[in-house]
This record gives sequence, C-alpha cells and structure tokens, in this order.
Amino acid sequence: MTSPGGPAAGRPAAVIAGVGASLPPLVVTNRQVIERGGLDTTAEWIASRTGIHRRRLAAFDVSTGDLATAAARAALDSAALDPAGPRPDLLLLATTTPDRPCPATAPEVAHRLGLGPVPAFDLAAVCSGFLYALTTAAALLRSGTCRAPLVVAAEKYSAIIDPLDRDTAPLFGDAAAAVLLRRGDPTEPGALLETDWGSDGAGSDLITVAGGGTRLPGSGGLRREERYFRMRGRPVYAHAVRRMAASAATVLATTGWHPGDVRAFIGHQANQRILDAVADRLGIAPQHRFGNIREVGNTAGASVPLALADAAARGVCPPGAPTLLTAFGGGLTWASATLLWPDVTVRTAAPQARPHHLDPKEVGTP
Repeated sequence: MTSPGGPAAGRPAAVIAGVGASLPPLVVTNRQVIERGGLDTTAEWIASRTGIHRRRLAAFDVSTGDLATAAARAALDSAALDPAGPRPDLLLLATTTPDRPCPATAPEVAHRLGLGPVPAFDLAAVCSGFLYALTTAAALLRSGTCRAPLVVAAEKYSAIIDPLDRDTAPLFGDAAAAVLLRRGDPTEPGALLETDWGSDGAGSDLITVAGGGTRLPGSGGLRREERYFRMRGRPVYAHAVRRMAASAATVLATTGWHPGDVRAFIGHQANQRILDAVADRLGIAPQHRFGNIREVGNTAGASVPLALADAAARGVCPPGAPTLLTAFGGGLTWASATLLWPDVTVRTAAPQARPHHLDPKEVGTP
C-alpha cells in the first residue's frame, strides 16, 4: 500500500534534520561466534554466505533503552537545535526487543532525554520497524499533529538469539540509530518524498519468537526452540527479495524516478546476497549501493538508519542525491521510502547502562 498524497501533493515535507547512532564497543568476529556456540561451520562460510565478518554485542547490563537513548541524544546533537526553534514533540521507538513486555520502552527514553510529557510509544514491525516508524512520523508531521518527531530504532537481538543455533547466531548484532525530523520543503536535502508499506500475516511463522506472549506464555515452561528467535531461511530469502524489490519499484514509480536516477540505495542489512539480488532486480548500479553489514551484521530494525548514518558519516553522497531505502521483516512486513540525501553531520554515542534500583517489596504493587 502506498501512502496517499505526500509532498508531491503540495503538503510540507518531513525533512531529516539530525542523524545519530549508537554501537556497543564489543566487536565479535565470526570465529568467536563459532567458538561460543560450538557451531558446525567456519568463519569463511559465514562470510561467503552472508557478507558478515563482525558484529557488535551489547553488555549484559546494557538494554535496548540504553542503546536507544544514546542514539537519540546523538541525533539531537547532530541537529544542533536552535534554542528558539521547535523541540522534539513526539518519540517513536521501533524495536522488537523492548526492555520489558510492559510498559513500552519509548516513554522512559523520552524521560531520559528530558523531553518532558511528549507522546512516546513503541512500534513493532521487526526489521521493517524503522521505515514503518518513519512513515508514521512523517504522516503525523504533515498532518500538523507534531512538528519535530524523533524516530529511533534500537535492537538488542543478542538477548533473543540462541548461541547454539547455527542458522541465526552468526547473523545478528546490537545497535541503535535515530533521526530527528522537521517540517520543510520537498526540494531540500533530507526531504522524505514517498513511502510504500505492506504486510502478509500468512507468513507470520517464518520469523518468530514463539514463546513469551499470550499464545504461548513463558510462565508455563518453554522448550529451547520456543524461547529463542527462529527463522526459516529459504522461504524468508525468497520473500525478502521479492517483497523489497516490488515495494521499492512501487515507491520509485510513485516518486516519478527511474532506477537509474537513484544515487544511494540502502536496503535492510540482512544478508549481502539478498541486498545484491534486490538491487540487481531493480537495476541499481553497484557504485550506488551502500551498507555496513560486513562490520555490524544484521541489526534488525536499526539496520537501515544505521547504514544511513554510516554512509553519511563517510560522505559517500552529496546532499540532495536521490535516495531509496527498503526493508523486509517478520510479520511479514516490508516498506520502502524515497528521499533526498540529508545534509547533516552524523553523531555517534556509546550506550551507557542505566542503574536499576528496584525495591523487591514494590514488585507486583499496583
């Protein structure tokens, strides 16, 4: 489903004013992943099949909220906010790994940022999460509901990955990235132009953590395969290539661009072969494809903004260059967006664990 209207219909655009990222300091190589889980594979096989050589893993006491807060602070620093200008008045947190099942993590992140009583909520669309949140925030901005939404994507997949699972343990890393949006003109650098998104619940069992919800509560005792993230690789690969290519083609057509117009293509950093297959189907030239999967692995919902932050920090594109983003995730979900490459100075920040002092006597107290 393509978003109706948009900047081309005469409405103001949502413009990226700041970009921030947060990566844990611990670097884990393929060989270390294999040794940790006793996996029957090699570092070379992982690299050749996925494109991943290293990933970052958060410490035990660092949560998704800690990663999100650091990335959000970095985005606010990147935006260099005018004291007299609009302050963030909405926070959306895209995550599959919230700090707790209840409540949402976003309000606490907003509090830690000192944003005051702004609306804040989590959004769950797995690896499509950032583009789902970006689409939602841009629509709210254009409608006048908010003026400066802060969109954060943060994941600690190391908390839900089975280190003994050869199919998933080598793939994922922990990270967060964020963008601050403002109202602007659809012709200026950073302007979000068009979006496309969709879902197919018939494939909900392809990418899943089966236990812990109301269908299979954790309190009843779960088998190992129910407690951890599981993915059916072959059908996921086929769906990912087809869905991202179709969604990206749709949003390009809506924008009025041809694939040859694209100067920056960033897809969900799931697997280098998937990224290449999507770009090949679309006809995106290799020199216009950007990503960081080699160094950080699959960071799920955070992967697209993290790759954007990495590319922007390296200065790979001039401001205003036609840009295409696309993602695919569990649900099944997918989303794509066109924008003009932002004119920002990317900031990064290391996550800091927040001390937790919970009085045992208060547990269970309403």
